[in-house]
Amino acid sequence: MRIASLLPSATEIVCALGLADRIVGVSHECDYPAEIVGRPILTEPKIDPRGTSAALDAAVRRLVRDGLSVYRINEEALQAANPDVIVTQEQCEVCAVSFGEVQEAAREWLHAGVEIVSLNPNRLEDIFADIGRVAAAVQAVEAGDELVARMRARLESIRARARDVHSRPRVACIEWIEPLMAAGNWVPELIELGGGTCDWVPPGAGSRTVTWEDLAAYEPDVVIVMPCGFELEQTRAELPRLTAHPLWRTLPAVRNGRAYSVDGNAYLNRPGPRIVESAELVAGLVQPGFFAARIPEGSWERIGD
Repeated sequence: MRIASLLPSATEIVCALGLADRIVGVSHECDYPAEIVGRPILTEPKIDPRGTSAALDAAVRRLVRDGLSVYRINEEALQAANPDVIVTQEQCEVCAVSFGEVQEAAREWLHAGVEIVSLNPNRLEDIFADIGRVAAAVQAVEAGDELVARMRARLESIRARARDVHSRPRVACIEWIEPLMAAGNWVPELIELGGGTCDWVPPGAGSRTVTWEDLAAYEPDVVIVMPCGFELEQTRAELPRLTAHPLWRTLPAVRNGRAYSVDGNAYLNRPGPRIVESAELVAGLVQPGFFAARIPEGSWERIGD
């Protein structure tokens, strides 16, 4: 079976199922695990992903306003890869090639029997269900069941330990800097799981644009800055746009040294197997007395250090 993955989380799912050798093509953003580096690249962005958050937001909004996709498929590379299964997504219109374009490319360039698996996760249970759907499509149901069981066990160990916390700090996860966006989907669940409180965005709801006044009124005890798709270095370069705002220093989290930046490219933004490491990262920052030892190495920095 030949598998094409058009988003990073799907690539991680297929590899976690033990089928990395079946992957014949990946997206331009697929960078983990290391063994898939060098596989044929099947997609490319229509904008420069190295821009500032404000520039990226403006470019994406122009494309979406004009009814255009943010990414394009390399149809010749897709045809050469000749997959039997394509894994893509419908969860976010700016996160990967649109589902409609994948369908059209498959009809035009591939054999009639190709199967398209489209993921649409909003909560943790959706992530588990998507792993099961991918496993079924690639004929690895038993491996999928075992993977989900291991993930659930690790998450449950966090939940059980967090029952002993003495207080639950209010947490704000910032998914974009300009404009400010509050992280939604599965992130509120990770916060609650790790001993925090998040009543800013309901679990399962999409990330939403907020104002500085909204953030200040929320009075977060912990701030986690996790721009979607940004590694720590790129986030570090953007932080002055956040920390220079006059309301930044009024936040309880900032006054108490509990504002952090994390690698949003590797953690939190990818709804795949590493959502467990993301949960451990959040728990370690929210309740360091209980979970600091579980934080993945190199995944975070304290803002202001």
